[in-house]
Amino acid sequence: MGAAHQATTSQTLKQEVRALRPVDLAREHGLSAQAIRNYEDAGALPPAERSETGYRHYTPLHAQALRAFLALRTGHGHQHAVEIMRAVNHGDTESAYRLIDASHVALLAERDTRAEVAAALSATTPTRVTGQPLTVGELARRLGVHPATLRTWETEGILRPDRPTGHREYGPAAVRDAEVACQLRRGGYPLRQVAKFVESLREAGGADELSAFLDAWQDRITARSRALLAGAAQFDAYLTRQA
Repeated sequence: MGAAHQATTSQTLKQEVRALRPVDLAREHGLSAQAIRNYEDAGALPPAERSETGYRHYTPLHAQALRAFLALRTGHGHQHAVEIMRAVNHGDTESAYRLIDASHVALLAERDTRAEVAAALSATTPTRVTGQPLTVGELARRLGVHPATLRTWETEGILRPDRPTGHREYGPAAVRDAEVACQLRRGGYPLRQVAKFVESLREAGGADELSAFLDAWQDRITARSRALLAGAAQFDAYLTRQA
């Protein structure tokens, strides 16, 4: 057997070892072979070579692309991860970096929002209110503000009065929201932040529930931060393999 023939045979064997089927990529992640084909068609994986009979042949580069995509998906979301991988697979790394940066900016904004709400919660001591609903004038006197202020808060979404008879009436929940808003405004919080906090308070159901909500929110932010880091590591490994 000549040296040239041996070299050709060795190269062929290497190619066969490196050739991966969709099921080979799928098995590592507990996916279906069809999912792999779908990811390639969406652009999350680079195009695979096709055999004469149309079968897709993948390589270790595709395997790393899949790892990167799945890791990015955890932190960035499915569609965002597809767009990142599609951009880099088309040679547009600048767009891929911008998409990644956008996710970090959004997470930072969410982190700041959560911190603002937590700070606002620590600054409030709303009292429990029971009994008959209060009118605009009664609530204004209770808080020591002008009735027009309450109407402004209503416009901003801070207050949601009832109108059973066509006139504004403030039940216990609305009175609580008004007390919280009053304390926050005295503390220098702008209306936008006050409205954001009161909405979170409504969604949680009360101060105690909101405290638990804030803890869970922080856990989600931390988990997403770790997911973004893990995604970046796999994505960097893919870029390194591409080079």
